[in-house]
Amino acid sequence: MYSIFIGSLLLSLLHAVIPNHWLPVLAIGKKDNWTLQEVTKVTFISGLAHALSTVVIGIVLGLLGLQLANKIEYFTHFIAPAVLVLLGAFFIYQHHRHKHFHLHKTPEAALPKNKIILALVVAMFLSPCMEIEAYFLLAGAHGLLAVLSIAALYLTISVSGMVLWVRLAYKGILKLNWHTLEHKSGIITGWTLVITGIISFFIS
Repeated sequence: MYSIFIGSLLLSLLHAVIPNHWLPVLAIGKKDNWTLQEVTKVTFISGLAHALSTVVIGIVLGLLGLQLANKIEYFTHFIAPAVLVLLGAFFIYQHHRHKHFHLHKTPEAALPKNKIILALVVAMFLSPCMEIEAYFLLAGAHGLLAVLSIAALYLTISVSGMVLWVRLAYKGILKLNWHTLEHKSGIITGWTLVITGIISFFIS
């Protein structure tokens, strides 16, 4: 479980940093002169919607992993780590093809505020983080408590991280090359999955 928790922690932190999870809110807020409190609130709501949809899928996969672990003896040792490695290889491949794995459209700022917020929340809910779902599947082999622990870890770090980053960026404290960061996140995610899968194979 240590490798699963560490991998989930790293991906949750990366997920919170990825700018296209909160940069649209910041861009619209700055353009429409939203206060820091308004930007924070919208980021929290849209981030929570995004995390909840991810967790719902994750719990379903975790329960599937639990059933497979009970019925297939070699699931924990062979299949689950292989899923992590293959998924990691996929994201590395996507990175080299310059394909980002999160695509969020920024609503036009000319719309009324409530419609902009609704569009952001719906868009985030309908684009769950698929990178971390393999960890839910793997955690399922260790029981429901492990799955719920991953869910709590992911939800807490992702949402709080998004809120923290957007507040720092709003105040001008945070100044990074967001395009480069988003571009590199694909390969970081991929190698995190691959390494976790390899470790899980040897220690499971």
